[in-house]
Amino acid sequence: MKKSVLKCLAFLVVSLFFSCSTSSGFTELLSVAGEVAGATGHGKTAAGLNAAASASRAMEEITPENEYYIGRAVAATLLSNYKVYDSAAKEVYLNRICRVITVNSAVPELFNGYHVKILDSNEVNAFATSGGHIFLTRGLLNCLDSEDAVAAAIAHEVAHIHLQHSLKAIKASRWTAAGVSATSAGVAVAKSNAELAAAMNDMVGDIVGDLVNNGYSQKQEFEADALAVTLLSDAGYNASAMLDMLSMIQKQGGKSGGMFNTHPSPDKRIQNVTSSVKSHPASSKAGTEARYARFVKTK
Repeated sequence: MKKSVLKCLAFLVVSLFFSCSTSSGFTELLSVAGEVAGATGHGKTAAGLNAAASASRAMEEITPENEYYIGRAVAATLLSNYKVYDSAAKEVYLNRICRVITVNSAVPELFNGYHVKILDSNEVNAFATSGGHIFLTRGLLNCLDSEDAVAAAIAHEVAHIHLQHSLKAIKASRWTAAGVSATSAGVAVAKSNAELAAAMNDMVGDIVGDLVNNGYSQKQEFEADALAVTLLSDAGYNASAMLDMLSMIQKQGGKSGGMFNTHPSPDKRIQNVTSSVKSHPASSKAGTEARYARFVKTK
């Protein structure tokens, strides 16, 4: 009896593999097969099928809508620790700069757009989520002395979004969950789908918490700086503003506190991005002066 059930399950899985038109459909059917195996007393087979479903689920693409809601969750976590600085005029100004940068980029639109907020903190910091939420602290804005420098800070955060740095961390956690399930499949009765989903959600939650508390890796910061230089130039800003922005942060002591302790020191970032800056032409003097006048008026 058991052998016949196993043969049927094997036939079912193979048939599903060749017939399913979407990876999500295949994932769900693997889960169903796992439930059947568990219900008929085939614990190890159920564990293997559930592990396969977990791995398949890890391969599914995160949709733009998923990306937005993940980013919103990160933003909510951040705002549970920091208050928003109430300045409508500055917020409108920052969002206009962001719009100039993004509309001229390879990703001009997101599921729910780009949104810039100011955090009421003296820390010199900034952060972005996959959903398009960009946060600049009051401390960071106070140490910048031109619109181009502000644009550099925003461009750096937009670059993190374009490079999908937070999503890569989430996807990595999915693969970790799949690996844990696969490892335990041969020695333990499989978890239910609900339990596995809860475990994966917890792991994603840990990743979100780590991003909020520690920020991105130094390698990712360097990557974001390099792309930000291109974003600035394409939007008509001076690419050299990236160096200006980092120098201004350096004058504040060179370290950001609280949220993002993994940021490389400004001098390392300056060394890393200088050659890229030199490869982009400067914007016109008239344009630079007009932006500076606008910055002074808004400040």
